Amino acid sequence: MSSDRFRAVALSCLLTMGVLAPAAPALADDLPEEPAATNLQPADPSVLDELVPAEVPVDSPVAGDPAPVEGDPAPVEGDPAPVAGDPAPVDAGPAPAAAPTLAGRLAAVTRSKTMNYYPSGAGWTAMWTRFDAAQIDTDLARISALGADSVRIVVFPRVFGFPAPKPEYLDRLDDFVDIAARNNLAVKLTLFDWWSSYKLVGGSVEWTQAVIGPYLDDPRVIAVEVKNEMSPYDLPAVRWARRVIPAIRDFAPTMPLTVSVDGHAGPDGLAELRDAFGDVPLDYHDYHFYGQSEQALPDILQARDSVAPEPMVIGETGLSTGVGSPGEQAAYLARVFRAAAVAGIRSVSPWTLTDFAQGAIPAGSMVSVTPSQYQFGLYRLDGTAKPAAAVVRNAWTATESYEDVLDLSFEQDHRDSPWRDNLPAAGAAEQTDEVAHDGTYSVRFSGTGRDPRGLPSLRISPVTPVRGGQTWSASAWARGENATGTTEIALSWFDERGRWIRQDTSARLKRGTTGWTKLTVNAVAPDHAAGLQLHLKSGDNAGSVWFDDVSLS
Repeated sequence: MSSDRFRAVALSCLLTMGVLAPAAPALADDLPEEPAATNLQPADPSVLDELVPAEVPVDSPVAGDPAPVEGDPAPVEGDPAPVAGDPAPVDAGPAPAAAPTLAGRLAAVTRSKTMNYYPSGAGWTAMWTRFDAAQIDTDLARISALGADSVRIVVFPRVFGFPAPKPEYLDRLDDFVDIAARNNLAVKLTLFDWWSSYKLVGGSVEWTQAVIGPYLDDPRVIAVEVKNEMSPYDLPAVRWARRVIPAIRDFAPTMPLTVSVDGHAGPDGLAELRDAFGDVPLDYHDYHFYGQSEQALPDILQARDSVAPEPMVIGETGLSTGVGSPGEQAAYLARVFRAAAVAGIRSVSPWTLTDFAQGAIPAGSMVSVTPSQYQFGLYRLDGTAKPAAAVVRNAWTATESYEDVLDLSFEQDHRDSPWRDNLPAAGAAEQTDEVAHDGTYSVRFSGTGRDPRGLPSLRISPVTPVRGGQTWSASAWARGENATGTTEIALSWFDERGRWIRQDTSARLKRGTTGWTKLTVNAVAPDHAAGLQLHLKSGDNAGSVWFDDVSLS
């Protein structure tokens, strides 16, 4: 046990026995009763070992040392002779690491490659009650291999013990930080999740000091998020945070402090939360993005500008494969990473490493009864990678190949496809190896009708963010067999709120039986465009039509 950990455990024990008053600023827990908060659950989700003095090699003989052996080199002429009574020269060993600064930690946070983490079999509070060091080590090695440099974890007062944390849980946190360091990962700590005891200001500060105190000068811990996903409309939580954060800053002046905004609140919620904090500034802002990835850029820009000049990170983002295909998840993350880069946001943190097993999320929580929460992982429960894992690795290792995730030649397993059927009740596309323009597969529409809203289609959105005035081109190879009705490709434009603006279409494929024909559409994005969909359409078609080898740029 490190000396810092020993002191933390001792402090915890003394606090428990009432022997020692905490060193944190005294804050009375006498706030008036507040109504229970209504936003208590997460929205969407949502090695530098301690330096020990080395054994000291002694360069000068001392009493009891063996006598010089014949053949040992003689002293070199000109070397100073030892003076009686002088101490033997000592090798001081490596210099201790410099204590971290607020500026240094903040720089690390704003460019961090952070993975949000719980083990697949023990999410949320269960990570600590069923602490499995071996599994954590395996998982953190996988996170490091993706190119990450840090990992975010949540520490729960209800599990650790409040206001005096239990020594065994402090030890588990210390073990986690050690495991992370061995895997070349720094740690971001999130506190006070699943917490609503906002009257207990003094106890909250005491608990925080006991938990993070050992890491104040430890470069392995780079930031503290005081509260996860706070709603700007949860006034008791805001009042609590406005008192707690300055008190934490008093004893942790070099630790960056933040709170994250409710994942459903959007850019307006982030701005309102900042305003609610008033004269209690945060060191950086943590934005959780779970909106439409096609309109990610205007969303992120608005969020960034609402808190400027203070820095912002995207602390959580992702798409559950319970509501979208693995290919859609990969495309979602690719769009968010690309939009963040365009907006100058350097830190994007996926939620989360692995899917969760049944029983992994503690019962009684909202997330435990939400099926989509179990499938946000980059990896499946059997350990196999979803396509999104490659997207994250490419983003973090500067080997971008985002456009590959769009599967424009339909060669990927159809179960992993990022393409979506549009108006499928009137006809849906199927992957087939009957014919192909190039490669093995194409997609086929047969026996389609129409919907009052339009023709059935297969659609995809680009990874590159869309802005008004850009010139876009799309093409696809198509062929028909006894085709009837309308077969074409179209670019559909949307504004930043996802409202349809207009569409531009190609020439139509000739009816009947045709060879492979290239359909092309070129258009300039409308002034207020923020999203784009390419549609491969075939409606009122009693025959069959195949599409292959699409381009979108």
